[in-house]
Amino acid sequence: MRILLVEDDKLLGDGIRAGLVQGGFAVDWVEDGHDARLALAGNHYDALVLDLALPRVDGMEVLRGLRAGRADTPVLILTARDTVADRIAGLDAGADDYLTKPFDLAELQARLRALLRRAAGKSAPLLCHGPLILDPAAHTVSHRGHPVDLSPREFAVLHELLRNAGRVLSRSQLESSVYGWGEEVESNAIEVFVHHLRRKLAANLVRTIRGVGYMIPEEPP
Repeated sequence: MRILLVEDDKLLGDGIRAGLVQGGFAVDWVEDGHDARLALAGNHYDALVLDLALPRVDGMEVLRGLRAGRADTPVLILTARDTVADRIAGLDAGADDYLTKPFDLAELQARLRALLRRAAGKSAPLLCHGPLILDPAAHTVSHRGHPVDLSPREFAVLHELLRNAGRVLSRSQLESSVYGWGEEVESNAIEVFVHHLRRKLAANLVRTIRGVGYMIPEEPP
């Protein structure tokens, strides 16, 4: 799950990014509204975490521009503006959620997971596929009732494939959902992660669509 974080406070932004990465998100971080617009124009994000008091372009202008372009990216406003009027303005401008500073990082992660579930049209917190169960909050996987030890990257790839069960995801789509800016991606990384998932879970879990990418069938075999 790839998140764009827009936060001009360097210390806070670095802490949020580190916490979200630890929670299994791939995070790109920019520090002003102008760079946020550029990032949104050139990349796909599963969600946007947006401060309002930003240099160059205010966060509300970023939000209005995003919605004016009919983009449906889930937006969570994260700001020190905490009056009722501020919250109403943000939600009416197109935000999906509103969290005021100071905040708890675990709550931010939970709100993002809820936004992503709603965006996918799902309400259950667990991703289940036959005997396979993935818990995004606890960051655990079980198969046929037994816990399965996955690396953070393996977990992220499995999560993305399960979120999109029935859809083919290209290697570049999987890479962008697992890696943030500045992280080195080996040329065969996704192939290696898929190989490990098949070995640890089931050989027929992930299908290779030759020349296109990978998918987990919508219905378990």
